[in-house]
Amino acid sequence: MAKLEKISDARVKLTVEVSAAQFEHGLDYAFDQIKDDVEIKGFRKGKVSRKVFEQHKGVESLYEDAINHVIQETYHVAVEEENLDVVAQPKIDLDITAVKKGAGFTYTATVAIKPPVTLGQYKGFTYNIESTEVTEAEIDTKMNELLGQNAQLVVKEAAELSKDDTAVFDFEGFVDGEAFEGGKAENHELVIGSGQFIPGFEEQMIGMKPGEARDVQVTFPEAYQAEHLAGKDAIFKTKLHEVKVRQVPELNDAFVKDLEREGIETVDALKEDTKKSLLAEKKQSSENKAIDFAVEQAAKQATIDIPEEMITQEKNRQIDNIKRQVQQYGMPFEQYLQFSGLDQETFEKNTEEQAERAIRYNLTIEAVSAAEGITATDEEVEAKYADIAKQYNLEVEQVRSQVDSDAVKQEVVFRKTIDFLVSELTPESEEKTE
Repeated sequence: MAKLEKISDARVKLTVEVSAAQFEHGLDYAFDQIKDDVEIKGFRKGKVSRKVFEQHKGVESLYEDAINHVIQETYHVAVEEENLDVVAQPKIDLDITAVKKGAGFTYTATVAIKPPVTLGQYKGFTYNIESTEVTEAEIDTKMNELLGQNAQLVVKEAAELSKDDTAVFDFEGFVDGEAFEGGKAENHELVIGSGQFIPGFEEQMIGMKPGEARDVQVTFPEAYQAEHLAGKDAIFKTKLHEVKVRQVPELNDAFVKDLEREGIETVDALKEDTKKSLLAEKKQSSENKAIDFAVEQAAKQATIDIPEEMITQEKNRQIDNIKRQVQQYGMPFEQYLQFSGLDQETFEKNTEEQAERAIRYNLTIEAVSAAEGITATDEEVEAKYADIAKQYNLEVEQVRSQVDSDAVKQEVVFRKTIDFLVSELTPESEEKTE
């Protein structure tokens, strides 16, 4: 038997009474889990009765597993009876000293539940819709990027090294007259002005000619990753072998044919295809921004008391996902943080904020769908199954057997609600016209 006490809109306390019979069942369960491994002098292993076990080991040795089992069973029954939408693991309180064989006991479970949402305004927000027009300048930029991607490095004959040239050179670094580990390379390629080397290094190489040797004097930054070099003066002995420049191809039909893109053999065709791609990108970007705006505004106007446990659970889920993705690339998580320019504390703080925002957005969308009576038709569910099957190259029946229909319905309703929120935006231009 359980008694429900409301603590807040997002938290309740269950007081659950466990009968003596239920506890006895728990003791039987706890003994069943260990009986095959029990060894007591004078008895064969696994052939000891519970009564004999308690005489030698004490019934108290079964309490922990018995209590955990009983709480798990009775807690879930209480949650179902009270129709609670639990969002995190409960906090269980029990006076273990009050537990006795042959008697029942009482425990409390403080439970975080899905909070109610009080919607504010969620329709009629003014929004400045981005233009999706593709300009000639944007197409030209893409053409130049494509040409740059297909540029080749060629030797720059009888010339001095200049900014944006690629230097092919040997170098060896010295600190206090001693060479240091990792400070030497041969035939290294470096784009002058790229900022890949220590500040001041690349600038001092400008003007060198192939075959020339030059000492480059630099100071390692105070925050240099190799701590034993941080802040120290160094001399790099360099010798330039070659100077290379990027040779950008000419934009013509021959270049386009060399790209070997299906159905595209002329400059005009390439530009038209690029225009279509840019238009699709702009439409997608515009749609995503409209979605973000519509959901964000609705969520800002909603009142939701999100329990801390719910945020923590979502934060941990996001962190686990990131760690799995990083591991797939064979990168240690600590290295990922370094590349991201974050320490552990900042990373966790950012992730917690993202988790809170994601929960707030999702709860708001659910509330809007309920308020507007948005549902999923059988045809829409079937279409979603077909989309999933196409995405993963599976038969629809395979997807149907693996993906619960309720989950598909929720996804359809979720998307329809987002589309509804976007459709209710008032374009800024329309408001001005009025």
